[in-house]
Amino acid sequence: MKKITLYPSAPSPWTAPVVFLALLLLWELCSRTGLVSSLYLPSPSSIGAAFLLMAADGELYGAFINSVGRILGGYAIGSLLGVALGMLFGISRQARAVGMPLVHFLYPVPKLALLPLFILWFGIGETPKLILIAMGVFFPVLINTYSGVTRMPVIYTKVSVICQLTDRQYIRRVVLPAAMPSIFTGLRLGAGISLILLVAAEMLAAGKGIGALVLHYGDLMLTDRLMACVVLLALMGLVFQAVLNWLEKRYIPWDQEHPSR
Repeated sequence: MKKITLYPSAPSPWTAPVVFLALLLLWELCSRTGLVSSLYLPSPSSIGAAFLLMAADGELYGAFINSVGRILGGYAIGSLLGVALGMLFGISRQARAVGMPLVHFLYPVPKLALLPLFILWFGIGETPKLILIAMGVFFPVLINTYSGVTRMPVIYTKVSVICQLTDRQYIRRVVLPAAMPSIFTGLRLGAGISLILLVAAEMLAAGKGIGALVLHYGDLMLTDRLMACVVLLALMGLVFQAVLNWLEKRYIPWDQEHPSR
């Protein structure tokens, strides 16, 4: 029987790249041999060629700039509001009694279903898309922030009382650092949701953006260009997560000591 070890050996850094390349080669082989029609699943080489062609003529760049502006704006608004209200609901019982029932009521509502209503209220423009993305980010960030605050060990509060910290010092030096791992969990979830809502909003109510290109090339059945747009979205997601990883290691280094990390 294999014994559990507290400090398992780290996997080889080449494992993930080798597996990824093997899958790409298998994909290329299936497409080139006709096992899978290139109309339904173009080969990686044809997707790469389409990506370079679209990048060369500036089509991807224009769509990328429009999409990045929307996602960064909505993500920033949703994250800031989610952290602020999550902290408030976690610390104040009065605010929690009023706010958390509303959160539980609104959170299950499909955010995309509200886009037509936002367009009716705010018109066709950037505002409905920003609000939609912000709402998608807001709820996971708020819920995870609230969870991080309320699950903070009681001993932290007792020590704060003994040290006679002010309310501001208590929040800044004790509550916020204790909740940071949960906050970053919410930020990671919000990053994925923001990309999904970005594409959906651009497909339904935008003339420019990566989502609009996906819909356009899907209608024309140019699947190599469609998949090139999907690759760009995947790269955006990787960059998003890389930035969050860097921020997490920088601002909560004490949470990086787990042996599996």
